[in-house]
Amino acid sequence: MPGGDPPPEETSHDWHPTKALGRALVLVGLLLVGAVLFGRIDLVVIAVPFVASVAWGLSRRPRTVPGLRLATLEEYAAEGAELTTTLTAANRDVVAYDLVVARTQHSAWLTLRSTNGDKQPDRPVVAALNRGEAADVVLKGPARRWGRHSIGPAAAVAAAGGGLLACRAVVTGSLGFKVFPVTEPFAAVEAMPRAAGLVGQHRSRRAGEGGELAGVRQFGPGDRLRRIDWRTTLRTRQLHVARTLSDRDAEVVLLLDVLTEAGRSGGIAGEASVVDTTVRASAAIAEHYLTLGDRVSLIEYGANDRRLRPASGRRQFMMVLEWLLDVYPHQVVRVAGGSRLSAAISPNALVVVMTPLLDARSADMIAGLARAGRFVVTVDTLPAGIGTQTANAWTPAAFGIWRLERANTIGQLREHGVPVVSWQGAGSLDLVLRDVARMAGRAQGAGVHR
Repeated sequence: MPGGDPPPEETSHDWHPTKALGRALVLVGLLLVGAVLFGRIDLVVIAVPFVASVAWGLSRRPRTVPGLRLATLEEYAAEGAELTTTLTAANRDVVAYDLVVARTQHSAWLTLRSTNGDKQPDRPVVAALNRGEAADVVLKGPARRWGRHSIGPAAAVAAAGGGLLACRAVVTGSLGFKVFPVTEPFAAVEAMPRAAGLVGQHRSRRAGEGGELAGVRQFGPGDRLRRIDWRTTLRTRQLHVARTLSDRDAEVVLLLDVLTEAGRSGGIAGEASVVDTTVRASAAIAEHYLTLGDRVSLIEYGANDRRLRPASGRRQFMMVLEWLLDVYPHQVVRVAGGSRLSAAISPNALVVVMTPLLDARSADMIAGLARAGRFVVTVDTLPAGIGTQTANAWTPAAFGIWRLERANTIGQLREHGVPVVSWQGAGSLDLVLRDVARMAGRAQGAGVHR
């Protein structure tokens, strides 16, 4: 119990004899039996030091187990950042520990090494502790991949009484770390298809108080004097004002396809799998639009059907990163179709679908969103080098047929008016966003003409 001595029954359970004590007792017994059988007094003399050392060791029997604590300063970090964890072993007894051996487990994506002594990973830490003494072991290393990782549990055992006694294993709890994905550079300078909010940084096609010049017209009731275009007024001798487009914010819906996984994840410095590309690209796109003041929401297309409501600001970006930590591929039999998803998506929202296009249901879902009138942009998250390994003579032909079928699916999506682009970081969506904006303008113009 903290702050006091444990009861005797607890002490008897915490410390137990070691093999060294057993060997010492066997040796003393053999020497005494030999002395009696053969009448050899010298054997008794030889056994006396062993008896004295065993008695001395048992007289210094500890009463408490060592204290073990696992602590860290960081609760979250980004991919590639250094994490620091301190493992503290303390002697709370009145006698010294001859040896304390401690070791901790951790996630495979955390490369932790001891900063003192042996710097090899996954090695136990050994120390001798006098009474009231504590030893700190600092473990440092990078987090190589996003996700929820853990350090611990840590375990320690101690030996005392000259190695004759060993305590039970002392085990701590685990520490959870949130490792957020690194946001790849991304920028999109093209206009949004429809900016529907009241304020924002995107150019709208609706006249209003904004910074984008839409033309010049004659002065009318309600026009402000600061909008007068003096050059046109002096030329025509009639009062004219500059007509501008209102600046509106937009809603961006990131739809993550997690039905399948492909490729090998090598962490921040290695190869990227489908889920890695999906998570990192989603974080980059969300950060870009949230910085502009837009509203961003996320939908998971898979077994869980998770959703993050649309919002804006720095708090929403942290919620997006938190939400992305729980993205995992799931094999499911039944998922929601495009019509069901479109009912939960605003007609003015830009839908960015992150998908490897490995499941036929993903293409059907995207086509359903396009038929429902949503502005859809598909980001191909399949790694470029997938399928290059050759298992046998039929592998190249099989992969060739599969790639032809996939190219046919992409072509059909483009016929539905859905652009498909591979994720390449900054500027990946500029061209397709421009095309989508133009299509939205033509649709609005057709509606006005009718």
